[in-house]
Amino acid sequence: MEHTVTLNDGNNIPAVGFGVFMIPNNGPTYEATLAALRAGYRHIDTAAAYMNESDVGKAVRASGVKREDVFITSKLWLQDFGYEAAKKGIDTSLDHLGLDYMDLYLLHQPYGDVTGAWRALEEAKKAGKIKSIGVSNMSPKFWQNLVPHFETLPAVNQVECNPFFQQRELRKILDPLHVKLEAWYPLGHGNADLLNHSAIVALAQKYHKNAGQIILRFEVQDGLITLPKSTNPQRIKSNLEIFDFELSAEEMQSLRALDTGKGSHDPDAPGVGERLLNAYKIHD
Repeated sequence: MEHTVTLNDGNNIPAVGFGVFMIPNNGPTYEATLAALRAGYRHIDTAAAYMNESDVGKAVRASGVKREDVFITSKLWLQDFGYEAAKKGIDTSLDHLGLDYMDLYLLHQPYGDVTGAWRALEEAKKAGKIKSIGVSNMSPKFWQNLVPHFETLPAVNQVECNPFFQQRELRKILDPLHVKLEAWYPLGHGNADLLNHSAIVALAQKYHKNAGQIILRFEVQDGLITLPKSTNPQRIKSNLEIFDFELSAEEMQSLRALDTGKGSHDPDAPGVGERLLNAYKIHD
């Protein structure tokens, strides 16, 4: 059964998506995406900088699932920011995916000519190339500095988020605007302290679930869209099996209390934009 969330533009997005960050192209991403679609995922999250959009598109075509039943997200890389470059970048993503539209397209990072790139996304949405548009890795500071210059409000902001880093400050800004927070590293990137935390282990025992399922259930129940990634077919399947139980209000509060307010990635740190731009060259 598909559990969806309605975005502020009226489109629906499945609450649990399958992320393919750092899975290689030309086989591994194809296999993992196909396994996810067969396990029942209907939301796949890729990016130009992951260099595996073509495998995602191939897997969608091979899966036998109708195109309109799969929600596909990709993201524009920094190298293609600015209005003209972004127009080309959008078409390149569509070309690599082999699709005539994307369900969601994000500005992957908040550096460089963000407003020019955003204008290209707005135009592509009007043209039907993209259904929903959003941003990623925008801290409260970046949001307050950039989004007031946008004509259209983003539908989502995809950021690092898990029980140890719950983005409460950001949510105070996003929630009143009905902007959905999408969580990358929703399991803390395999953080053993998180997965073995006594509060989570106790709930896993109570509900006959694994720690990952308790964390993902908490996130979805708290109103997040969550993007677990795995290449293990059993884990891919189990990460979706979170809709047959519900945490109580007290249990939700006990997990909210795990927030440290700190993550592994700080978008506001000096030099992050330059470092990322140099680390990922997606074309000459």
